[in-house]
Amino acid sequence: MEFTGGERLETRITSADVGKRVSVRYVTDSAAAGGRFTDAVGVLTSWDGGVVTITRKSGETVRIAELRLVAGKVVPPAPARRRGPAATFPELSRAAARAWQPVESEALGEWTLRAAGGFTRRANSVLPAGDPGLPVAEALEMAREWYADRKLPAYVQTATGAEGTQELLCAELERLGWRPEVTAELRIAALAPLADREPGPVEVRLSRDPDEPWMRRYQRFAGEGPAVRHVLTAGPSVWFASVAGTGEVPAAIGRCVVDGRWAGFMAVEVDPAQRRRGLATAVMTALARRALDEGASAAWLQVESDNDGARAMYERMGFAVHHHYQHYRQAEA
Repeated sequence: MEFTGGERLETRITSADVGKRVSVRYVTDSAAAGGRFTDAVGVLTSWDGGVVTITRKSGETVRIAELRLVAGKVVPPAPARRRGPAATFPELSRAAARAWQPVESEALGEWTLRAAGGFTRRANSVLPAGDPGLPVAEALEMAREWYADRKLPAYVQTATGAEGTQELLCAELERLGWRPEVTAELRIAALAPLADREPGPVEVRLSRDPDEPWMRRYQRFAGEGPAVRHVLTAGPSVWFASVAGTGEVPAAIGRCVVDGRWAGFMAVEVDPAQRRRGLATAVMTALARRALDEGASAAWLQVESDNDGARAMYERMGFAVHHHYQHYRQAEA
């Protein structure tokens, strides 16, 4: 809780504090009807028409009627991480973009329009890294037309929950009728402890290209096409891991992109019939050792927020949340 029992409650924020990190206490319902106090911490993204909007680090939007505010104050940025390597949002955003490259891209100011035949939202979304050079509404309309020309829906990838992330852009997207469809976490960890793990008795094969059996285990596409292979194989230093199964399809697979000090882990999948045998750990350990050999020292990965099993596994491996990201799509008229 940001407010303690002995602290004097007063509202010390105004509309001039939009864009700052704040902590507020408010009544959830009519006090006469037995409403209760609750707190919200996040970036103050708007204060308009008697409604205060706060975007939490998860990307969740909280709207509070101004009359229900009991207390509020500006608070310092979230404390520096005590787990994992030091990392800034721009650095991680660039590394993640290089690890999952589209087939085509086009600059719109400091935004990047990316397309890859519809294979994954990440490779088919706007990456807003700064000022698009024109009003956001106009930039979004240009982006929508760009994707429509390719017979693709328009998505915008945004981030929340770290210093320098995009809470204000998220609020503007929602105001313009765009809604988040998927929320995920970007997690980071030190690489050496992951490489030091005992991989178990299974053999993990590493290669520079995904072979046909590897592609059959991969579950993120309906059928292989040129865009799929392009996205998977593009990157600074790409490695693919597989553990042999009982048939032609591997029991487990994974992908790692080594990029300077960072090793990014993706496409870690295990045959449902062979889970809880440590195969995912074996795959990630083998890839981590190769990344260490190439000079990396830190690891990152992305996992959807509702994938409780994967989130728990990565937590045990030492991966902690650095920030969240969302893919926004324009609501149908």
